[in-house]
Amino acid sequence: MRGPHNIIRLIRTGATLERTGAMKVIMDAVEAPATVRMVMRGLVWPFQWLGLKGDPNQPPVTRALQALGPAYIKFGQILSTRPDVVGNDLALQLRVLQDKLPPFPVDVAKAEVERELGQPVDQIFAEFSEPVAAASIAQVHKARLVEDGSFVAVKVLRPGIEKAFQKDIDAFYLAASVVDMVSPSSRRLRPVDVIEHFEGVVLSELDLRLESASASEFADNTKDDAGFSLPMVNWSLSGRRVMTLDWVEGINAADVEAIEAAGHDRTELSRRVLQLFLNHALRDGYFHGDMHHGNLKIAANGDIVAYDFGIMGHLDEYTRRVYAEILFGFIRRDYKRVAEVHFEAGYVPADRDVDEFARALRAVGEPIFGMNAEKISMARLLSYLFEVTERFGMQTRTELILLQRTMVVVEGVARTFDHRMNIWDAAKPVVETYIKDSIGPRAAVDDLVKTARVLARFGPRLPALAETALIRLGEDPAPPPRRKYGPPLGWMVLGAGLAVAIAVLVDALT
Repeated sequence: MRGPHNIIRLIRTGATLERTGAMKVIMDAVEAPATVRMVMRGLVWPFQWLGLKGDPNQPPVTRALQALGPAYIKFGQILSTRPDVVGNDLALQLRVLQDKLPPFPVDVAKAEVERELGQPVDQIFAEFSEPVAAASIAQVHKARLVEDGSFVAVKVLRPGIEKAFQKDIDAFYLAASVVDMVSPSSRRLRPVDVIEHFEGVVLSELDLRLESASASEFADNTKDDAGFSLPMVNWSLSGRRVMTLDWVEGINAADVEAIEAAGHDRTELSRRVLQLFLNHALRDGYFHGDMHHGNLKIAANGDIVAYDFGIMGHLDEYTRRVYAEILFGFIRRDYKRVAEVHFEAGYVPADRDVDEFARALRAVGEPIFGMNAEKISMARLLSYLFEVTERFGMQTRTELILLQRTMVVVEGVARTFDHRMNIWDAAKPVVETYIKDSIGPRAAVDDLVKTARVLARFGPRLPALAETALIRLGEDPAPPPRRKYGPPLGWMVLGAGLAVAIAVLVDALT
């Protein structure tokens, strides 16, 4: 329940951070001002006895996030890919959260499998290993099928994970509501909408049938992508709480020394992982939304293998085009066009000055060009971007949250392979190709054809719609207003009729 009792949960969060020593580590990592340190620690210090102890053998932040629960662990997973934001030491500590969490017993996992699949484990699997990876929501076992002797990966949800996760989400809702109420300047960030989006994304991870469907669709989209592969789903051995896929051998993407020793080209891997993500987002509008190191392997043949499809992102065609134009504008250093796209898409209020916004974007983009990634402080860049968005009244776009977050994660993975990687140089060919295919003259013609076909489907209804509109217009006692924003109804009906005729002609020619 999303009630005031969640205040205790929030107090316990701060108290746990203080009790485990994580509060000081976090403040040091983000270089918080002395006044902020004093206020934050002063608020939680009296309540630290309420904090959870966690595992004293773990580093402070990892210890605190593990103790607090799955939603906090997810947050830590994201930070583990950003050494330029939280520092190398803390990022290394947080990588434990990706797939090395304490597992639940194998007997419990087998019981879950039997309950879900409706038959004894021994009849399905000749072997069923101890957990090989354990994350915040599920763990994975390596098994060998009785039927053909092939090896598979069996993913099993943690018992009681739904209830545990809902507790965290409820507390987040309370925090977002309080922020929305007491901080008017933060309302443009739409904190409640952000939590709703986050809840929807992660709750989809709690039904492995949805993840199986996501894996299947993703495989169809990417089957022709060179240097990229996915494990196939075994549908007959998958359900809501259990998912079975082909077993994939490979080196964990975080093990840079092993990747180097195997002779793989790390610079090429760095470029490829970023370009693959952009292709999936722009070309397909369907991308892996959790591409951290723990969900990627490097196969013996050099392929990047992705798994764990619980979080997938979807972008409609319009949003893809807006995103591509923004990226393309930054790549060309055409900040005026980037600003115009923001205004055209409604991301910035129309009463703001487009030229002033373009200058602010130039201050963000110019320091990037001509520099390699290791010299760019993403923490400072994000900080300045936040100031710019606040200044110009931009609201948080919930449909872009996952895209933006994953872009940060993927860049972090790419930098692990090659810290000199320049994100703009790697992105340029992908974005240029998409612009050429989707925003040029040919794309405009395709859009017109699609529009005409839609109108053609509604052709039989157009006379009735026109008649209804004319009757309502005749019943209106007020004089008709002057035409300001569009053509008269007669021209609209004629235009619709012409569109239908065009659609019929197109269908006949194609």
